[in-house]
Formats: sequence, C-alpha cells, structure tokens
Amino acid sequence: RWPWDLARGARAGLVTIPKISPDSLMLQWNLSSALPPSIWQTPEMLLDIEMAWSLSGYLLVCFSAGYFIHDTVDIVVSQQARASWEYLVHHVMAMGAFFSGIFWKSFVGGGVLILLVEVSNIFLTLRMMMKINNAQDHLLYRVNKYVNLVMYFLFRLAPQAYLTKFFLQYAGQRNLGGFLLGILLMLNVMILVYFSRLLRSDFCPQRTPSRQHKDKFLTE
Repeated sequence: RWPWDLARGARAGLVTIPKISPDSLMLQWNLSSALPPSIWQTPEMLLDIEMAWSLSGYLLVCFSAGYFIHDTVDIVVSQQARASWEYLVHHVMAMGAFFSGIFWKSFVGGGVLILLVEVSNIFLTLRMMMKINNAQDHLLYRVNKYVNLVMYFLFRLAPQAYLTKFFLQYAGQRNLGGFLLGILLMLNVMILVYFSRLLRSDFCPQRTPSRQHKDKFLTE
C-alpha cells in the first residue's frame, strides 16, 4: 500500500509496522510501468494535452480514479478522516481531474502526465520503509535521499510546471480548462509543502520540530 496508508493504519493501531518488502512498491510500479505504453502509443499527448487520446492512457486514468475512490472510502470507513484530511483533499481534487478524462474524454494527456509522480513515489516509499525500520544511517538511505531529490524534480515539479504553463491559457475562463487549472494550482501548493517537508526532514533535521509521539516520523 502507499505510504500514507501505512501511516494511517499505524496511527489507528490497525497494522503492524512491516519489514521492508517489495510488495509495498507494487502499486507505484504498476502505474509507472503503464506510463511508457501510454506515451509511446500516442506521443502527441506530450504536446496536445487536451485532445490527444489513447486506449492505454484512458484505461490508466480510469484505474487511477478507481484507486482514489477506493482509498477515500477506506479513509472514511476506518474513521481516519481527521488524521488523513490532507489525503482526502488531495484525493477529491485528483478525482475531479481524472473524471474530466473519463466522462468527457478531454485532457487525458494531462492525466497521464500527472501520473508521472508515481515514479517518484517508488523512491519515497523506499525512504519511508527505511525510516520505519530505523535505517536512516544505512548507505542505501543516504543514497536514496539524493535520488529522491532528482526524482521529485523530474517527475513531480517539472511535470507540474509544464502542465501549469499549459493550463494558464484557461485562466479566467468558466470551462473545464479553468476548472482543472484551479485544481492544478491547489495541487502545486500541496506538492511544494511536501517538498519542503522532505528537505527539512532529510537535509535539515536540526530544524525539524521534535516529535510529539513516536509515529510522527510516518508523516515526514
């Protein structure tokens, strides 16, 4: 499961903190490995974000929307809405964006590009699993934290900047493009906040507020 699923379960006492396992990376790997076929089949998705369409890209967007629906229901049913409100906000915005590609078959290319974040999530999950196992002094952790910076820039910040530049043409318009621009700008804020947390935790630990309880590191 994704990092926030582990954090939510640990806080609720519903899961036992696992050892490092490749199973925790399965979802990110499946999504990231599905991206190349989507782009290779329709490379114009990189340029024509609004109208370009491919079956693999469409199915990828559908699968991702299904995950966010499932996880949102899981958060509410497990009574973790208050502790996981950030993820609920993120999931609602993501579903709003993906539904535009599913029901209107528009901006499927944008949905595929935004899923590039799953490549970064693989390394973020590795980081979290090593923190769970108190392996911050391990060589792999030290190497991974620098890889994380590169992957965060290439597969999170860069795609977000590219999509923001594209969607700015819809600024002030009352249409689907303007709606998606609003969602994208809010996601930009969240991504920058998470990036600052990552930098403080891995590169400025002395400036990181002391933990108030033992599971706090799960959210860092």
